[in-house]
Amino acid sequence: MPLSEHEQRLLDEMERNLYQNDADFVEPVAGRGRFDVAMLTVGTLVGVLGLGLVVVGVVIRQPLVGVLGFVVMLGGVLIALRRAGESSPTAGSSGAPRGGHDAGPSFMDRLEERWQRRLDERDRP
Repeated sequence: MPLSEHEQRLLDEMERNLYQNDADFVEPVAGRGRFDVAMLTVGTLVGVLGLGLVVVGVVIRQPLVGVLGFVVMLGGVLIALRRAGESSPTAGSSGAPRGGHDAGPSFMDRLEERWQRRLDERDRP
């Protein structure tokens, strides 16, 4: 059973509102950046070094070496999870816009435009 013209317009409006709300939710999440491969590698190596110190501390029965190894391992994990584009707390800000509407259309905006074009092409006779 086809929808009436009024029902179709209401459905289209509801879809647009849903897409807009979804884009508002996804935009802050998508702007976080990607993992930096070099930092991931360095962080992994530091974490393995820390794990080695923990094992050495247990073998030689020195809790201080084990605690130091744990701290080094934790630092390695923090380094590995650092995202590209993040600066350290001591580094200055570059002043360049990150994400948002100033940096051009976001991924979700481009995806929504493609979806709208596809719907428009489908509705043409």
